[in-house]
Formats: sequence, structure tokens, C-alpha cells
Amino acid sequence: MSIRGRGVAVAGLGCLCAAGLSVDECVRALFRGERDPRPPARLSTNLPTRNPVFELPESFIAVEPLARREDTTLTAAMAVATAREALTMAGLTPAALSGLRVGALVGTTVGSAMNNEEFYREYRTGGRPSMKPITRFLHSNPASVLAREFDLRGPVQTVVNACSSGTDAVGLAAEWIAAGLCDAVLAGGSDELCRVTYLGFNSLMIFDSEPCKPFDANRKGLNLGEGAAMLLLLSDAAAVKLGCKPRFRVLGYGSACDAYHPTAPKPDGAGLRAALSDALRTSNLAPSDIAFVNAHGTGTPDNDRVESLVLPEALPGVPYLSTKGMTGHTLGAAGAIEAVFTAACLELGKIPASLGLTQVDPSFPSSPVTERTQIKGKAGLSQSLAFGGNNSAVVIALEDT
Repeated sequence: MSIRGRGVAVAGLGCLCAAGLSVDECVRALFRGERDPRPPARLSTNLPTRNPVFELPESFIAVEPLARREDTTLTAAMAVATAREALTMAGLTPAALSGLRVGALVGTTVGSAMNNEEFYREYRTGGRPSMKPITRFLHSNPASVLAREFDLRGPVQTVVNACSSGTDAVGLAAEWIAAGLCDAVLAGGSDELCRVTYLGFNSLMIFDSEPCKPFDANRKGLNLGEGAAMLLLLSDAAAVKLGCKPRFRVLGYGSACDAYHPTAPKPDGAGLRAALSDALRTSNLAPSDIAFVNAHGTGTPDNDRVESLVLPEALPGVPYLSTKGMTGHTLGAAGAIEAVFTAACLELGKIPASLGLTQVDPSFPSSPVTERTQIKGKAGLSQSLAFGGNNSAVVIALEDT
């Protein structure tokens, strides 16, 4: 399958993370450049150093009914909340979708699967633990929860492709619509913080004990984050039927796996080059048509080095930035959050400074923007690099492109 013609319409966006509980709040925070990662409050460890994370504000849990239910994970609750915002932005209610084939496609990593340590610990020591944690897990597949909450009647899929999951979900959703598999899709990503993730990344020794510094000469690693983002994608016929004016289009999508190493990208960036090439090819755009790139930009030595090498070769002269300095690395949600930020920045005609970058790495062939930058053009590209060697990219444009 591939995206054809004018691409696939996007009528609404939703987003929440440590930067804010709506698209507008998050984007305003990006341009303010204020951040305050802290040691995690909802999980505990016996580590000597409690590295900072970008945790979701408690105010979300206080106001979102699903987030307080014992049978639903925070990952699923965030997915529903951002899907609701995307529908609201499009001027639609869930009931308006009842006559359409609407799919749910959500990227995640371990947000709904690894919060059951107490259950397994008690079971392995001969106890008879309550089955509530397992029931919650079985009821919290984020795509299934979306379909259940909004009574969706199209295909349902959860993508678990490490840190490119959210980007892959958006790209695959566009392909579903282009192939005629459904009329609309709620697509994106959602991931919550959990002890297994936190301790796992700590064991890899790629945490920064300070606010992360993507692409900086003194970068030490990443900060974890949590959040979700959703996009409402529609066929043109569905948009007309719903009386809904699209704001953006997904023009292209590319995904390529170099399978170089379980956690490190291939040093020459071959997989990323292939993903970018496919995204541009399917969008029918030239590199010069891209206004900016929202890079993966984790703050880890290897990731940032590869992106700084590949981007000026694949997209010469195109400015880029990392937004993870404001959100942390939200894992399976990252690509979706960054796709939403890409769309929002296109509407504004500007991108914020790449937060955390204060000293350019002299060994890099290129560096992100260090100040607020006006952009020329109506298409942006958002890319993700993942454990296992997967690389994904989506091209998003303003509707009148």
C-alpha cells in the first residue's frame, strides 16, 4: 500500500504530555522554552540517583475519569483523552462517526504491559494474588479501548515497534485510508512511565541526570517522558460527508529497518536514509519542498550523531530541531506527539529553538536551530529512530499545499 495523490486529510489533533494537557498548551510551552523535569513521583526505586523525567501533571488524572478506573491503564486513558480532543478540533462528536468505517491505530511500547510487578512477585513466591492487574492489562490495549469508548467499526491495531511506534501508526493509518480499508482513523501513540522502563533505560546507562540536551556537545543521554497524541485522518469523501474541513494532510510515509544493533542506530544512517527517501518519494515532494524536520533528537551520543550526519545529506539546507527537550522521550508516543507538533508549527509558520542545545558539537556536520526560526514552505517532516534498527518518517503538510 502507499499514499497516493494529494495524500490523506487530517481534520483534528490531540496532544497531552508534561508540556501541557492540550495541543495549544503544549505548543505554547514549546515556544516559551520553560521546562522542569523532576524525579518520578508515581514510581519508586532504590537507585542511588533518581534521574529526572517529564511526568504527566496530576491534574490530568484528577479530571479524566478513565485515568482513575482500576480496570484501565493510564496509557489507554491518555489515548482516549487525546482522541477526544482531535474530534473536538474537527468539530465532531463520536456519534457523528457512526455511519463510517472508523479505525483505531495506536503506537505504544510497554505502557500497558509491565505495571504488574506486585502480581508476579506474589505469584512466584507461592501466593494467590488478586487477578485485578491482569484483568486491567487485558482490558487496556489502547487501540481496543479507543474502539470501545467511541464505538468504532473499522480495523483496530496496536503498533509495538519501539520508539518509532507513533510515527508508524500515523503512516499506516494514512495507508489504510488510501487503500480504501476505512473512511477514517484515529491514529497516534500513547505511553506511560513505569518502573520496568525506568530501570531498563537506567541499566543501559543512557540517562541524563540533568534536563536532556539533544545535539549538544555535552549531551549525556535522555530523560524519559510520558504522554499521548492522536490525529483524526479522513478520506476526502468522509470529510465531505461530515462537513469537516481538513487542516492538514499526511503526504508521505517511509519505514526501513537496518537491524544493525538491538539499541544503537547504524553509524552511517543507512536505515534512516531509506526511510526518508521513501517518505519523500510517496509524498511527491523534493527535499527543497520541506520547510523543517522534527528530528528524533534523544540526547544520546549515537542517535544525535547519526541524525546530524544524515539530515544535511538527505535534506540539504533544511532546518531541524528536537522537541524532546520539552517532553522527554515518550517512547511509543514520541512519533505521534512530534507529528502533532510538526503540524502545529506549520500553521504558525515558525519553529521553536531546539531546547537544551547551548554548545554545538564541533564533530557534527550539522546542528539544529538554536533560536525561534521562521519557516518557508507548507510541508514538514517528522522522523523517529527505534531500538532494533527501525527508522520511520512522515511528511505532513498544510491543507492547501
